[in-house]
Amino acid sequence: MLLQSKDVLGLQYMPSEEISYIIESAATMKELLMQSAKKMPHLQGKSIVSLFYENSTRTRMSFELAGKYLGATVSNLGVSTSSVQKGETLLDTGKTLEAMGTDIVIIRHPLAGAPKFLGDNFSGSVLNAGDGMHEHPTQGLLDMFTMKEKFGELKGLNVTIIGDIMHSRVARSNIWGLTKLGANVTICGMDTMMPCAIERTGVTVSNNLIESVKDADVVMALRIQKERQKGGLLPSNREYHTFFGINDDVIDKCKKGVMIMHPGPVNRGVELSSAVMDADFSVIDTQVTNGVAVRMALLYILTRSKNNEA
Repeated sequence: MLLQSKDVLGLQYMPSEEISYIIESAATMKELLMQSAKKMPHLQGKSIVSLFYENSTRTRMSFELAGKYLGATVSNLGVSTSSVQKGETLLDTGKTLEAMGTDIVIIRHPLAGAPKFLGDNFSGSVLNAGDGMHEHPTQGLLDMFTMKEKFGELKGLNVTIIGDIMHSRVARSNIWGLTKLGANVTICGMDTMMPCAIERTGVTVSNNLIESVKDADVVMALRIQKERQKGGLLPSNREYHTFFGINDDVIDKCKKGVMIMHPGPVNRGVELSSAVMDADFSVIDTQVTNGVAVRMALLYILTRSKNNEA
């Protein structure tokens, strides 16, 4: 199966069939990832460049390892030490990378829409690694893959997403993806961190933590995004944890077998207590592993699309 677009910019407009196909492909890639020998020839001869205008540990390393495991040449363009600091535009950076024979550019950018702009002006594929408060599609895909691994099916699954919904591109990608695949999504958080008219996306909106988690199969906590917030939205970390933090008392109100997720990095004692974060029902480390598998799948699929064939 080939994707309709040469780029992966978000899940809002991606057909459900393509989302399912990527998740299925990730399962195959995870089998390869779990082997002792991780050097494979699938992307031999392909060139991948990561272009990160924002800090990242998990996503950047995950993409880099995914490319290297599949045999691609992977380069990191350090924005802080590149010609961007001399005033080079994103358009010119894209043209430069194209002239160097780059097949795929992975971009994280503080401005929503930057990956689309690059994709419109770059003949290779562009993978969105997070753009502003818009989307983080590979995080959404790895989260859905993680849920499907445990529950077998996403249709009918009750998923509650808690925290800073307004500023979270992870929340948006999960909402678009999960609702397309038939999951029931509830979002919960402070009124000051809730987007206007978010219920139009098909989610249930709540500001009562216990009510929102009691029937959930999956509870996903989101990081408080202080770097994107304006002042006055959050009284204090302690107060946030009192009303919206996941701790043992909250877990006691959840269904038996609930799965706890977090896209990372976690603010311990704020979104999750240390006890919950380190418990067996927390799958944060599994999410990291599955992130590599999902990104391996995407890199493989994109390098075989008709748009990229010679």
